[in-house]
Amino acid sequence: MKIHAVSLGCDKNRVDTEIALAGVLEKGHTLTDNPNDADLLVVNTCCFIEDATKESIDAILSLAAAKKDDTKLYVMGCLAERYRAELLEEIPEIDTLLGTADYKRLADLLPEEGKGPSFHGRWLSTPPHYAYLKIAEGCDNRCTYCVIPSIRGSYVSAPMEELLAEAKDLASRGVKELIVIAQDTTRYGEDLYGEKKLPELLEKLCAVDGLQWIRLLYAYPESVTDELIRVLAEQEKIVKYIDMPIQHISDSVLRRMGRKTGREEIETTLKKLRAAHPDFTVRTTLITGFPGETEENYRELQDFVAAYAFERLGVFPYSREEGTPAARLPDQLPREIKERRAEGIMALQMDIHMSRNDRLVGKTIPVIVDQKTPEGYAGRSWADAPDVDGTVFIQTRNKLLPGTILSVSVTRAEGYDLVGVLASEAEEI
Repeated sequence: MKIHAVSLGCDKNRVDTEIALAGVLEKGHTLTDNPNDADLLVVNTCCFIEDATKESIDAILSLAAAKKDDTKLYVMGCLAERYRAELLEEIPEIDTLLGTADYKRLADLLPEEGKGPSFHGRWLSTPPHYAYLKIAEGCDNRCTYCVIPSIRGSYVSAPMEELLAEAKDLASRGVKELIVIAQDTTRYGEDLYGEKKLPELLEKLCAVDGLQWIRLLYAYPESVTDELIRVLAEQEKIVKYIDMPIQHISDSVLRRMGRKTGREEIETTLKKLRAAHPDFTVRTTLITGFPGETEENYRELQDFVAAYAFERLGVFPYSREEGTPAARLPDQLPREIKERRAEGIMALQMDIHMSRNDRLVGKTIPVIVDQKTPEGYAGRSWADAPDVDGTVFIQTRNKLLPGTILSVSVTRAEGYDLVGVLASEAEEI
C-alpha cells in the first residue's frame, strides 16, 4: 500500500507519527508525498488551541477530497480523541479514528505486504542529523486554559533505560542533535522514581557516543532547580538554551491560569539562568488576553518583556477551549483585544531580537548545518531550535554535510535570521 501521512501540531505529535509509521513501513508498505496516489491517507491531528483545531479539520477535509473509491482515510491524535463522535458524524469520509493512546495500532490495522526495513520502532521524519526524544506522556499541571490533561491523561515518564537505549540507537543512525521533549520535561521521573530525575537523565544522555548537541524544551519554571541549571551550564554537549514557557508575569493573571509560580519566582529563576552561563538563550511563550487581563496587567507584561529582553519569544492570543476551567471564567475579552495585545508584544520582541542579532555581526558562532539552499546552506546556532527559531544562512563555495557543526563568521543580520561565511573562508573575502 502507498500511504500519504500528515503530522500536525507539536513535536510530541511528530514522534507519535514516526512511531506509527515505523510499524507500517516494516510491514512492507511505502510512503508517498502525493495524496492522489495513496491507498491510505493518514493525518495526526492537533487541537491545542482554536487555530490548531481549524488546521486539523482543514487537513482532514482536504484529504477527504482526495479520496478515491478504494482509498481509506485514518484520523489520529488529539482531535480524534477529543471529538470522536463529532468527527464521525460530520465527516463520513473518515474510515478509522485512532486516539492519542492508539497510534501504535496503525500497523496492526494494515495487512502484511512483505518485510520492509527495520526502524527499531521509530521512523525519522526529521533530517537525519537531529531527532526528538519524548521522555514522558501526559501532564499533571492542570493549567486552567489547557486541554492536554483531558486528552492525553496524567503524566507518565518513560523508563530511563529505555530512553538511553533510544538515544543510543538514534546516535548510531547519525543523529547529532537530540532535542528532549515532553509536555513538561522538568517533572521527568516523579511518577516512576519518586523524585525529579531530569538532571540525571541529561547527564547520562551526554555520555552517549555520537551525540554532539542536546537541547531542552518545555521546562516549567517551578521545576527549573539549581541542580538542573548546574547541569545545563556545565555539560558541554548541552547547548545553552532552554525553552521555559512562563505564559505571563502578572501575579493575578498567573493565579487565574493555575500556574504554580508568581513573578518573584520567575524572575529569580531567569536571573539564575543568565548568571549560570554568558551564552544562555531563554525561549519563552506568553498568552495575551486571558480572561480578566486588564490594561495594567498587559502593560506589566510589556514592561517585563522589554526589561528582561528574552533571546527568543512566542505569543499566543488566549484561545477559549471548551471544557477548561478558564472557559468558564468571567471577563472574557474580545478577539480583537487579545490579538492586538499579542501583536504589541511581538513588535516589541522583534526590536529586541533584531538588536541582539545586530550585536552578533562580526562575531564567530557555532552552527549546525541543516540543508542546502540556492545561495549556500541553511543552519542553526545553539540559540535556535528547529521550526520555531531563526536560521543562519551560510554562504560558501564548499560542499557541506548536514549535521556538521562549523564555526561561522556572521556578516549581517536579516530580521530574525543571520547570514555568514565559514570562519575558515572569512579572511578570503
